[in-house]
This record gives sequence, structure tokens and C-alpha cells, in this order.
Amino acid sequence: MAIKHGVFVYENDTALTAPILADNAVQVVVGAAPVWMLDDPDAVTNVPILCNSATEAMEKLGYVDDFAKYGLCQTMYLTANVMPVGPVVYINILDVNAGMKTSDSMTVDDDNIPSVIVVTDSAGAIKSSIKVSRPIATETAQETVYTAGSDYTVEYMSDGNFKLNILSTGRIHSGAGQNLVISYSRVNYTAGATEAAVIGSYNATTGKSTGIQLIDSVYPKLGVVPGILLAPGFSHLPAVGVALSAKASSISGVFKAIAVLDINTATAKTYTQVKTVKEQSGFTSPFCYPVWLSYKVGDYIFDGSAVAAAAMAYNDARNGNIPSRTPSNKLIGVSGTCLADGTEVILTQDQATIVNSYGVATAINMSGWRLWGSYTGAYPTTTDVKDMWLPVRRMFNWQANTFILTYFSKVDDPLNHILIESVVDSENIRCAAYTPDVWAGAEIQYLRSDNPITDVLAGKIVFRQKIAPYTPAQEIDNILSYDTSMLANSLAGLAG
Repeated sequence: MAIKHGVFVYENDTALTAPILADNAVQVVVGAAPVWMLDDPDAVTNVPILCNSATEAMEKLGYVDDFAKYGLCQTMYLTANVMPVGPVVYINILDVNAGMKTSDSMTVDDDNIPSVIVVTDSAGAIKSSIKVSRPIATETAQETVYTAGSDYTVEYMSDGNFKLNILSTGRIHSGAGQNLVISYSRVNYTAGATEAAVIGSYNATTGKSTGIQLIDSVYPKLGVVPGILLAPGFSHLPAVGVALSAKASSISGVFKAIAVLDINTATAKTYTQVKTVKEQSGFTSPFCYPVWLSYKVGDYIFDGSAVAAAAMAYNDARNGNIPSRTPSNKLIGVSGTCLADGTEVILTQDQATIVNSYGVATAINMSGWRLWGSYTGAYPTTTDVKDMWLPVRRMFNWQANTFILTYFSKVDDPLNHILIESVVDSENIRCAAYTPDVWAGAEIQYLRSDNPITDVLAGKIVFRQKIAPYTPAQEIDNILSYDTSMLANSLAGLAG
């Protein structure tokens, strides 16, 4: 028989399960992008697009500084220039094929064709519709149509207008005798970017979703868990805000997120009107974070939701991608606050705190502009600590999402003591690592009373977990009084 002689080492599989941490800082932005700039806009319409940088987003979806129409560009600008953070998932809903297009053209004198032709007032020109030609001169002559890439290239500018770069190797400069005509069709924005398109739908026949409903496909398609949902340019509309909040509460029936919403500044023009508009809009979910006022960066105006969401993600990124700290009282890099129409509004701290009392965040200028407010939309209707405080709600989301990701591989394993001990031991070790920095404590238990044999036979197992995220220090009081004895003691030595 075989014998062994010496020292031998054997390895067992690790009993603990390595955690898969959810990144609750991933923004999912639903709205319009200037996809008419692209060769194939349909390829990026109602498709979640993951971008690790704003530069990548601009290349994939187009970019203009018309932020009132193109809300996705707000997030691109902010994450590039104000609060650099990524990744971001973009969902463009603008359909360039919707509605009747507007035709337009520009004529260039054949005697003076420059190497670069700027086509003025051409914002919204659909790239595939751009035609450069010399028209028919006589009954026997034929129209000359030039080819993009060979005779010229199209380049869009940040204001949405485009220019033609005339190639020296092309044919355009050799076509003397007729003026050059540049014609194009302009997108019908009103028909292509609607409230219904943002809310979206699910088609049971095709199995395809659109708009906000596409958020369910972000994780299975892209492998990232949505953490922050927003729809700048549209979330002030009650139906959009409510749909976004509902999606945040249950993504694919599994994950949870926070929806950052805008209080409509067209109806809430003063801070005293915010409460009524918030309640009429239905922005009362614990999974939403309503924001009032728009923010300025120089001459640009941004929706409050775009700035607050970027600040939230940026704040998380600076804290290990754990959402334990509120974005309130953090500098947001803006230069002022206003209504969406640009009317300046500056709140005192007292006025901003009144807005907070409605369960709405805003901004104040205290040695720089700061986001102000840590309540979710559920406040003041609810005073449940896990639902009223934004950082606590987000920590519950983070913990739930992390638990799902970490132990999903255990589903369908034998329901025995090895599985139970693995979950309990792994979770308690992981949670202890975050105590006391991230939360006051956390623990998980398996109780026999929660797991009758009938449930075990049915393949069901229940754990009980307690977590205690910190609430924000919203009020810090210092009681000052005059101490006459100090004065007396100070003057006592002066007596002659």
C-alpha cells in the first residue's frame, strides 16, 4: 500500500463569503440628449448607456449647452467641470423620428467658399439629413451631391449649430459656376421628448421597455446597481416624479435607490409655496429627495436635481462609496440660486430651514453655496428614522443591495447549517468592519422561531438583521450665559 513520509498541507474552501458591495453612487439619468448629432441616433435611444466619464458620454450621446431641453447634458457638464464623478448611466428618450421635421437650408456663394462653413441657427439639425449639393443649373445639367467624409466633414458645436469642414482633397472647390446649398431637417423636439416618453412603458409583446421602465434593465445589462435616479428637465412634472420614486423603491423587484426630484419653480416661486406644490405633486415617498430652486454656474442654469444628484454621488465617492454621510451642508460649486426661468432667489438660513421642514432640500450661501437639507420626501408625514433621514434611508438601501449581491450565489444551495453559518459569520464580520466609523453597529441572527420546519421544507430561510446608521447632526446648540464671577475675579486683583 502507498505510504506518506513528511509534512503535508491541505487547503479547505474559505467558509466566509466575500462581500460584493453595492455602489449606491451610480446615477441613472433619464431624459433628452442631442442624439441628432450622431450617425445612428436610434442605437442610443431607449438604451441604457454606461459612461465612465463625461467625455465618453458626450461622444456617445452628443452634447449641447441648451440645458433646458437636454437634461442629460446637465449631468455631463456637472460631472466634467463641477463635481467629477462616475460612472453614470444615461437613458436618452428623444426620438429623432417623431413628428414632422422642419426643413432648412443655407446658400454659400460659389466665389467665396471658405475651408470652414459655420451653418448658423442650425441647432437640432439631424446629421443623417444634412445634404451638401449644387442644384441643377439647366435642363441638361444634373444636381451634384457631395459626399460626407470624402468632400467634407460635419462637426457640431456646443451651441448645437454645425459647421462643415471642406476637405482640400474633395470636389467642392472644383465645382465653380453654381452656389453651394446646405440643406437639412431639424428634429421635432416637442414630439420626440415628451412626458410619456420619459415615464416609458413595457411592451409585453416585444419584451422591450422605454424611459424610466428601462432602469430595471440596468443591472442585468450593464452590471451596475442604480443608486441615484433623476430626470432633469422632467422630474418637476408630478407623473414623472412619482414614477421615478416608485421605480426607486423597487428596481426589478430587487434593488432600491433614491430618486432626486425637482419642485416646480413655475408654481413654487417663493419658499412659502413649496409645501403646497410638493404635496400636490405627490413627492412624499421615503425613496425620493425633492429639491427646490435651480442653480447657476456662471450663465448656465441647472435643475436642482442634477446638482443634488451629482453632489450626492461626489460625496459618496469621497467616503468610500458608502452613503453614510448626508450631502447637506457640502459645497456644490455653483454661483447662485434661481427659478428655472433665471429669476434670482436667495434664501436666508431661516427661510431655507423652513423649506427643509417641508421635506425639501434647497441651497444656501454660507462661505460658498451649499446643499441644505437631509430629509426625504416622506418627512414630515413620517418620523420613522429609517425613512425620514436621507443618509439613513440610503444606508438601508446600500445594506439591502449589498446583501443581495453578496449572497445571491447561495440561492439553491443546500439549506443546511453550513449555509446558515456562512451567512451569519460573513455578515457579522463584514458589518463589524464598518463599526463605529460608518454606523453605530450592525448584526445578523438566525432564529429558529423564524424558521419553522414547514418553511424549511418549502426552501425558505429567514435571517434578522439590525443596523444603526448615524443620523445627521442637524442641530448643534450652544447655550451662552454671562458669568459675573469671572468678571469679579478678573477685577479683584485691581483693588488698591
